[in-house]
Amino acid sequence: MLKNVKWFFVVLVFSSFISLSFDKRKTPTEKLPLGAQAPELVLGKEKQPLSLQAAKGNYILLSFWASYDAASRTRNARLHNVVSDDARVEMISISFDRYQSVFNAAVRQDGISDNVYQEMEGENSEIFKSYDLKHGFINYLVNDRGVIVAKNVTPSELASLLHQAEN
Repeated sequence: MLKNVKWFFVVLVFSSFISLSFDKRKTPTEKLPLGAQAPELVLGKEKQPLSLQAAKGNYILLSFWASYDAASRTRNARLHNVVSDDARVEMISISFDRYQSVFNAAVRQDGISDNVYQEMEGENSEIFKSYDLKHGFINYLVNDRGVIVAKNVTPSELASLLHQAEN
C-alpha cells in the first residue's frame, strides 16, 4: 500500500510539471512601448484636448504626478527645472489630485506654472487608462511626430538625451 501511495505522488508531481510547461498565460506586455504613438490627451469631463504636436525637431515631455505620490511630484518639479531653460522641450504636467486646493498648493510650492493641468477624475480618467498609469506615475518624452522616444526619464537622463540630439 505504501508503495502505491509513493508511486501515486510521483505520477502527480510529474503530471504537474508537464501541465505547467504548457501554461498558455503570456508574459505581460507594455501597453505603450518605445516607438508607439502617444495617445491623445483629453482632460476631464469637459473633454479638453491637449496637443501633442511639437515644432519640428522638438519634444514634448508628458509628466504624470500627484501630490500624494512624493516620488512623482519631486521628479516632476526637477524635470520642470531642466526643461524650463531649453526651448527644444515643452513640458505638459498633469496632476491626478482630486482637490483643487491641494493641486494649487503643490503647484505653488513646486514653482511650476506653465502647462500644468489637473485631471480631477483621477484613476477613472481616460488619460490614466490610456497611459497605463496603474503601476505608478511615469513620464513620456514624445518627438515631433507624436512617437514615444523615452519613458520614465530622470532629469540627468533628459539632459543627456537632449545633448545627444544636439550632436
